[in-house]
Amino acid sequence: MKQTARIISTYAGDTSGVCSALFELGGMTVMHDASGCNSTYNTHDEPRWYDMDSLVFISALTETEAMLGDDGKLIRDVLEAAERFRPRFIALAGTPIPMMNGTDFEAIAREIESRSGIPSFGFDTDGMHSYIRGAGRALEAVALRLCGFADKSRDCSVNILGATPLDFSVKGAVPAMVRKLEAAGITVNSVWAMGSSFERIERSAAASVNLVVSSTGIPAAKALRERFGTPYVIGTPCGELFTNRIIRALREAAGTDSAADLTRISPDPRFVIIGESVTACSLAAALKEERGRSALVLSGTECDEHPGCLFCRDEDELQPHLDKAEVIIADPLYRPVCPSAARFIPLPHEAFSGRIYRERIPDLTDGFESFCKENLL
Repeated sequence: MKQTARIISTYAGDTSGVCSALFELGGMTVMHDASGCNSTYNTHDEPRWYDMDSLVFISALTETEAMLGDDGKLIRDVLEAAERFRPRFIALAGTPIPMMNGTDFEAIAREIESRSGIPSFGFDTDGMHSYIRGAGRALEAVALRLCGFADKSRDCSVNILGATPLDFSVKGAVPAMVRKLEAAGITVNSVWAMGSSFERIERSAAASVNLVVSSTGIPAAKALRERFGTPYVIGTPCGELFTNRIIRALREAAGTDSAADLTRISPDPRFVIIGESVTACSLAAALKEERGRSALVLSGTECDEHPGCLFCRDEDELQPHLDKAEVIIADPLYRPVCPSAARFIPLPHEAFSGRIYRERIPDLTDGFESFCKENLL
Protein backbone atom coordinates (compact mmCIF):
# COMPACT_ATOMS: atom_id res chain seq x y z
CA MET A 1 0.00 0.00 0.00
CA LYS A 2 1.52 3.30 -1.11
CA GLN A 3 2.41 6.17 1.24
CA THR A 4 1.58 4.21 4.36
CA ALA A 5 3.60 2.91 7.29
CA ARG A 6 2.36 -0.44 8.55
CA ILE A 7 5.36 -1.19 10.75
CA ILE A 8 7.77 1.72 11.01
CA SER A 9 7.15 5.09 12.63
CA THR A 10 6.55 8.35 10.77
CA TYR A 11 8.62 11.52 10.82
CA ALA A 12 7.56 14.60 12.76
CA GLY A 13 4.99 16.56 10.76
CA ASP A 14 5.32 19.91 9.02
CA THR A 15 3.39 21.68 11.79
CA SER A 16 6.00 20.58 14.33
CA GLY A 17 8.69 21.75 11.92
CA VAL A 18 7.32 25.32 11.97
CA CYS A 19 7.20 25.33 15.78
CA SER A 20 10.69 23.87 16.13
CA ALA A 21 12.32 26.31 13.69
CA LEU A 22 10.79 29.37 15.42
CA PHE A 23 10.91 28.15 19.04
CA GLU A 24 13.79 30.33 20.26
CA LEU A 25 13.16 33.51 18.27
CA GLY A 26 10.71 35.34 20.54
CA GLY A 27 7.69 35.05 18.26
CA MET A 28 4.28 33.55 18.88
CA THR A 29 3.33 30.37 17.01
CA VAL A 30 -0.31 29.27 16.88
CA MET A 31 -1.29 25.79 15.71
CA HIS A 32 -4.82 25.95 14.30
CA ASP A 33 -6.23 22.70 15.59
CA ALA A 34 -8.68 21.20 18.08
CA SER A 35 -6.09 20.21 20.68
CA GLY A 36 -4.06 17.14 19.77
CA CYS A 37 -1.21 18.61 17.73
CA ASN A 38 0.28 20.64 20.57
CA SER A 39 0.56 17.63 22.88
CA THR A 40 2.20 15.58 20.12
CA TYR A 41 4.66 18.40 19.48
CA ASN A 42 5.67 19.15 23.07
CA THR A 43 5.75 15.49 24.14
CA HIS A 44 7.61 13.92 21.23
CA ASP A 45 9.14 16.61 18.99
CA GLU A 46 10.39 19.35 21.32
CA PRO A 47 13.13 18.51 23.85
CA ARG A 48 13.42 22.20 24.85
CA TRP A 49 9.81 22.38 26.05
CA TYR A 50 10.45 22.06 29.80
CA ASP A 51 13.71 24.01 29.92
CA MET A 52 12.95 27.10 27.81
CA ASP A 53 9.94 29.40 27.50
CA SER A 54 8.32 29.87 24.11
CA LEU A 55 4.94 31.20 22.98
CA VAL A 56 3.49 28.12 21.28
CA PHE A 57 -0.31 27.98 21.41
CA ILE A 58 -3.22 25.93 20.08
CA SER A 59 -6.36 27.61 18.73
CA ALA A 60 -8.74 25.02 20.30
CA LEU A 61 -10.73 24.74 17.08
CA THR A 62 -14.24 23.42 17.78
CA GLU A 63 -16.38 21.23 15.56
CA THR A 64 -18.85 24.07 14.99
CA GLU A 65 -16.07 26.50 14.04
CA ALA A 66 -14.61 23.92 11.68
CA MET A 67 -17.94 23.40 9.93
CA LEU A 68 -18.92 27.07 9.76
CA GLY A 69 -15.44 28.46 9.09
CA ASP A 70 -15.41 31.05 11.87
CA ASP A 71 -12.00 32.60 11.15
CA GLY A 72 -13.01 35.69 13.11
CA LYS A 73 -12.64 33.85 16.42
CA LEU A 74 -9.10 32.75 15.52
CA ILE A 75 -8.19 36.33 14.59
CA ARG A 76 -9.67 37.75 17.79
CA ASP A 77 -7.92 35.18 19.98
CA VAL A 78 -4.55 35.77 18.30
CA LEU A 79 -4.89 39.54 18.59
CA GLU A 80 -5.79 39.25 22.27
CA ALA A 81 -2.75 37.04 22.98
CA ALA A 82 -0.51 39.34 20.92
CA GLU A 83 -1.68 42.38 22.88
CA ARG A 84 -0.78 40.60 26.12
CA PHE A 85 2.59 39.10 25.15
CA ARG A 86 3.84 41.48 22.42
CA PRO A 87 5.79 38.88 20.41
CA ARG A 88 8.36 39.84 17.77
CA PHE A 89 6.26 38.10 15.12
CA ILE A 90 3.21 35.86 14.79
CA ALA A 91 3.16 32.53 12.92
CA LEU A 92 0.02 30.54 12.13
CA ALA A 93 0.49 26.86 11.30
CA GLY A 94 -2.18 24.61 9.83
CA THR A 95 -3.16 21.02 10.65
CA PRO A 96 -5.34 18.42 8.86
CA ILE A 97 -8.73 19.93 9.84
CA PRO A 98 -8.17 23.44 8.41
CA MET A 99 -6.54 21.79 5.39
CA MET A 100 -9.83 20.02 4.65
CA ASN A 101 -11.71 23.31 5.14
CA GLY A 102 -9.44 25.24 2.82
CA THR A 103 -8.42 27.80 5.44
CA ASP A 104 -6.55 30.73 3.88
CA PHE A 105 -3.69 31.20 6.35
CA GLU A 106 -1.92 33.88 4.35
CA ALA A 107 -5.06 36.03 4.26
CA ILE A 108 -5.62 35.57 7.99
CA ALA A 109 -1.99 36.49 8.68
CA ARG A 110 -2.34 39.67 6.61
CA GLU A 111 -5.44 40.64 8.59
CA ILE A 112 -3.69 40.02 11.90
CA GLU A 113 -0.63 42.00 10.80
CA SER A 114 -2.70 44.95 9.63
CA ARG A 115 -4.57 45.12 12.95
CA SER A 116 -1.66 44.37 15.30
CA GLY A 117 1.29 45.95 13.52
CA ILE A 118 3.28 42.78 14.23
CA PRO A 119 4.90 40.87 11.31
CA SER A 120 2.72 37.81 10.74
CA PHE A 121 3.12 34.65 8.69
CA GLY A 122 0.59 32.06 7.58
CA PHE A 123 1.80 28.54 6.77
CA ASP A 124 -0.66 26.13 5.14
CA THR A 125 0.95 23.12 6.79
CA ASP A 126 -1.36 20.12 6.89
CA GLY A 127 0.29 17.26 8.78
CA MET A 128 0.64 15.34 5.51
CA HIS A 129 4.28 16.32 5.02
CA SER A 130 7.38 15.97 7.15
CA TYR A 131 9.02 18.54 9.41
CA ILE A 132 11.42 19.39 6.57
CA ARG A 133 8.71 21.26 4.69
CA GLY A 134 7.42 23.15 7.73
CA ALA A 135 10.78 24.12 9.22
CA GLY A 136 12.15 25.02 5.80
CA ARG A 137 9.27 27.38 5.05
CA ALA A 138 9.48 28.94 8.52
CA LEU A 139 13.20 29.70 8.22
CA GLU A 140 12.67 30.99 4.68
CA ALA A 141 10.04 33.42 6.02
CA VAL A 142 12.55 34.67 8.61
CA ALA A 143 15.09 35.24 5.83
CA LEU A 144 12.61 37.10 3.64
CA ARG A 145 10.86 39.24 6.24
CA LEU A 146 12.90 39.58 9.43
CA CYS A 147 16.53 39.89 8.31
CA GLY A 148 17.78 43.39 7.60
CA PHE A 149 20.63 44.66 5.48
CA ALA A 150 24.02 44.82 7.21
CA ASP A 151 27.62 45.48 6.19
CA LYS A 152 29.45 42.30 5.26
CA SER A 153 32.08 41.11 7.68
CA ARG A 154 35.65 41.48 6.42
CA ASP A 155 36.57 38.23 8.12
CA CYS A 156 35.26 34.83 7.12
CA SER A 157 32.01 34.60 9.08
CA VAL A 158 29.18 32.11 8.75
CA ASN A 159 25.52 31.56 9.56
CA ILE A 160 24.69 27.93 10.35
CA LEU A 161 21.30 27.23 8.75
CA GLY A 162 18.96 24.33 9.51
CA ALA A 163 19.94 23.52 13.09
CA THR A 164 16.87 22.25 14.97
CA PRO A 165 16.57 19.52 17.62
CA LEU A 166 14.50 17.44 15.21
CA ASP A 167 17.74 16.61 13.38
CA PHE A 168 20.40 17.28 16.03
CA SER A 169 18.56 16.84 19.35
CA VAL A 170 20.07 18.58 22.39
CA LYS A 171 23.06 16.27 22.88
CA GLY A 172 25.78 18.76 21.94
CA ALA A 173 26.04 18.43 18.14
CA VAL A 174 25.21 22.06 17.37
CA PRO A 175 27.66 23.57 19.93
CA ALA A 176 30.29 21.14 18.57
CA MET A 177 29.81 22.56 15.05
CA VAL A 178 30.28 26.09 16.39
CA ARG A 179 33.48 25.06 18.21
CA LYS A 180 34.92 23.34 15.11
CA LEU A 181 34.33 26.37 12.89
CA GLU A 182 35.64 28.89 15.39
CA ALA A 183 38.71 26.75 16.09
CA ALA A 184 39.44 27.01 12.37
CA GLY A 185 39.25 30.81 12.51
CA ILE A 186 35.72 31.14 11.11
CA THR A 187 33.45 33.43 13.11
CA VAL A 188 29.95 32.05 13.69
CA ASN A 189 27.59 34.98 13.13
CA SER A 190 24.37 33.11 14.01
CA VAL A 191 22.82 29.65 14.28
CA TRP A 192 19.37 29.14 12.71
CA ALA A 193 17.80 28.50 15.09
CA MET A 194 19.38 27.05 18.24
CA GLY A 195 21.45 29.03 20.69
CA SER A 196 21.39 32.38 18.87
CA SER A 197 19.45 35.47 19.86
CA PHE A 198 16.90 36.96 17.50
CA GLU A 199 19.13 40.03 17.16
CA ARG A 200 22.01 37.93 15.83
CA ILE A 201 19.77 36.15 13.33
CA GLU A 202 18.31 39.52 12.31
CA ARG A 203 21.85 40.57 11.28
CA SER A 204 22.54 37.45 9.23
CA ALA A 205 23.30 39.54 6.15
CA ALA A 206 26.61 40.47 7.79
CA ALA A 207 27.95 36.94 7.33
CA SER A 208 30.21 36.26 4.36
CA VAL A 209 28.88 32.74 3.77
CA ASN A 210 26.14 30.37 4.98
CA LEU A 211 26.55 26.73 5.99
CA VAL A 212 23.48 24.53 5.46
CA VAL A 213 23.59 21.61 7.90
CA SER A 214 20.19 20.06 7.11
CA SER A 215 17.53 20.27 4.42
CA THR A 216 15.49 22.64 6.59
CA GLY A 217 18.10 25.33 5.93
CA ILE A 218 18.12 25.16 2.12
CA PRO A 219 15.13 27.50 1.46
CA ALA A 220 16.60 30.12 3.83
CA ALA A 221 20.02 29.80 2.16
CA LYS A 222 18.47 30.43 -1.26
CA ALA A 223 16.49 33.40 0.08
CA LEU A 224 19.56 34.97 1.73
CA ARG A 225 21.55 34.47 -1.45
CA GLU A 226 18.80 36.13 -3.49
CA ARG A 227 18.39 39.08 -1.09
CA PHE A 228 21.95 39.72 0.04
CA GLY A 229 24.16 37.77 -2.39
CA THR A 230 25.39 35.47 0.40
CA PRO A 231 26.92 32.24 -0.93
CA TYR A 232 26.24 28.94 0.78
CA VAL A 233 27.77 25.52 1.30
CA ILE A 234 25.72 22.38 1.99
CA GLY A 235 27.22 19.83 4.39
CA THR A 236 27.09 18.79 8.04
CA PRO A 237 30.43 18.81 9.92
CA CYS A 238 31.10 15.12 10.50
CA GLY A 239 34.51 13.58 11.09
CA GLU A 240 37.81 15.42 10.78
CA LEU A 241 38.43 15.07 7.04
CA PHE A 242 34.93 15.98 5.86
CA THR A 243 34.76 18.87 8.35
CA ASN A 244 38.07 20.20 7.00
CA ARG A 245 36.63 19.94 3.49
CA ILE A 246 33.64 22.03 4.61
CA ILE A 247 35.94 24.63 6.16
CA ARG A 248 37.93 24.94 2.92
CA ALA A 249 34.72 25.27 0.91
CA LEU A 250 33.43 28.02 3.24
CA ARG A 251 36.61 30.02 2.79
CA GLU A 252 36.54 29.56 -0.99
CA ALA A 253 32.87 30.61 -1.19
CA ALA A 254 33.23 33.74 0.98
CA GLY A 255 33.16 36.85 -1.16
CA THR A 256 31.45 35.11 -4.09
CA ASP A 257 27.79 34.37 -4.80
CA SER A 258 28.29 30.64 -5.31
CA ALA A 259 26.45 27.59 -3.99
CA ALA A 260 28.37 24.39 -3.25
CA ASP A 261 26.84 21.02 -2.34
CA LEU A 262 29.38 18.74 -0.63
CA THR A 263 26.89 15.93 -0.06
CA ARG A 264 27.31 14.33 -3.49
CA ILE A 265 28.27 10.70 -2.99
CA SER A 266 28.87 7.56 -5.05
CA PRO A 267 26.39 4.99 -3.74
CA ASP A 268 27.02 1.35 -2.87
CA PRO A 269 23.70 -0.54 -2.45
CA ARG A 270 25.34 -3.00 -0.03
CA PHE A 271 25.77 -0.25 2.58
CA VAL A 272 22.61 1.77 3.35
CA ILE A 273 22.11 4.85 5.53
CA ILE A 274 18.55 6.00 6.26
CA GLY A 275 17.89 9.54 7.46
CA GLU A 276 17.47 13.20 6.57
CA SER A 277 19.25 13.75 3.28
CA VAL A 278 21.92 16.37 4.15
CA THR A 279 22.99 14.83 7.47
CA ALA A 280 22.88 11.27 6.12
CA CYS A 281 24.81 12.16 2.94
CA SER A 282 27.36 14.02 5.06
CA LEU A 283 27.83 10.89 7.18
CA ALA A 284 28.24 8.86 3.98
CA ALA A 285 30.82 11.35 2.67
CA ALA A 286 32.75 11.20 5.96
CA LEU A 287 32.73 7.39 5.91
CA LYS A 288 34.08 7.44 2.37
CA GLU A 289 36.88 9.89 3.19
CA GLU A 290 37.94 8.35 6.51
CA ARG A 291 37.02 4.68 6.12
CA GLY A 292 36.84 4.14 2.36
CA ARG A 293 33.23 2.94 2.68
CA SER A 294 30.69 4.02 0.05
CA ALA A 295 27.01 4.07 1.00
CA LEU A 296 23.57 4.54 -0.52
CA VAL A 297 21.42 7.09 1.34
CA LEU A 298 17.67 6.61 1.61
CA SER A 299 15.72 9.65 2.79
CA GLY A 300 12.25 9.31 4.29
CA THR A 301 11.79 13.10 4.25
CA GLU A 302 11.33 15.56 1.40
CA CYS A 303 14.69 16.54 -0.01
CA ASP A 304 16.47 18.40 -2.78
CA GLU A 305 18.27 16.20 -5.29
CA HIS A 306 21.52 14.81 -3.90
CA PRO A 307 23.45 12.35 -6.10
CA GLY A 308 23.63 9.05 -4.23
CA CYS A 309 20.46 9.78 -2.23
CA LEU A 310 16.97 8.39 -2.96
CA PHE A 311 13.68 9.71 -1.55
CA CYS A 312 11.63 6.75 -0.30
CA ARG A 313 8.12 7.74 0.72
CA ASP A 314 6.97 4.49 2.27
CA GLU A 315 7.88 0.94 3.28
CA ASP A 316 7.21 -0.41 -0.23
CA GLU A 317 9.82 1.93 -1.72
CA LEU A 318 12.33 1.20 1.06
CA GLN A 319 12.10 -2.58 0.97
CA PRO A 320 13.82 -3.36 -2.36
CA HIS A 321 16.89 -1.37 -1.26
CA LEU A 322 16.96 -2.86 2.23
CA ASP A 323 16.75 -6.40 0.83
CA LYS A 324 20.06 -5.85 -1.02
CA ALA A 325 21.87 -4.29 1.94
CA GLU A 326 24.57 -6.00 3.98
CA VAL A 327 24.97 -3.10 6.45
CA ILE A 328 22.22 -0.65 7.46
CA ILE A 329 22.62 2.51 9.58
CA ALA A 330 19.24 3.84 10.71
CA ASP A 331 17.03 4.82 13.61
CA PRO A 332 16.26 1.74 15.77
CA LEU A 333 12.58 1.92 14.77
CA TYR A 334 13.61 0.87 11.25
CA ARG A 335 14.98 -2.44 12.50
CA PRO A 336 11.69 -4.42 12.05
CA VAL A 337 11.70 -3.84 8.27
CA CYS A 338 15.38 -4.65 7.80
CA PRO A 339 16.47 -8.15 6.72
CA SER A 340 17.81 -10.25 9.58
CA ALA A 341 20.92 -11.13 7.57
CA ALA A 342 21.99 -7.48 7.36
CA ARG A 343 24.13 -5.92 10.11
CA PHE A 344 22.05 -3.19 11.73
CA ILE A 345 23.78 -0.15 13.27
CA PRO A 346 21.42 2.07 15.30
CA LEU A 347 21.59 5.83 14.75
CA PRO A 348 18.61 7.42 16.57
CA HIS A 349 16.92 10.39 14.92
CA GLU A 350 14.79 12.65 17.14
CA ALA A 351 12.40 13.49 14.30
CA PHE A 352 11.64 9.79 13.81
CA SER A 353 11.66 8.12 17.23
CA GLY A 354 11.19 11.18 19.42
CA ARG A 355 12.55 10.98 22.94
CA ILE A 356 12.73 7.15 23.07
CA TYR A 357 16.42 6.88 22.17
CA ARG A 358 17.50 10.47 22.89
CA GLU A 359 20.22 9.44 25.34
CA ARG A 360 21.78 7.26 22.63
CA ILE A 361 21.99 9.96 19.94
CA PRO A 362 25.69 10.48 19.13
CA ASP A 363 27.39 13.76 18.35
CA LEU A 364 28.88 12.94 14.95
CA THR A 365 30.79 16.22 14.75
CA ASP A 366 33.06 15.50 17.72
CA GLY A 367 32.23 11.81 18.11
CA PHE A 368 32.52 10.43 14.57
CA GLU A 369 35.64 8.41 15.38
CA SER A 370 34.04 6.91 18.49
CA PHE A 371 30.90 6.03 16.51
CA CYS A 372 33.01 4.23 13.92
CA LYS A 373 35.03 2.30 16.51
CA GLU A 374 31.98 1.26 18.50
CA ASN A 375 30.29 -0.07 15.38
CA LEU A 376 33.42 -1.54 13.75
CA LEU A 377 33.22 0.70 10.72
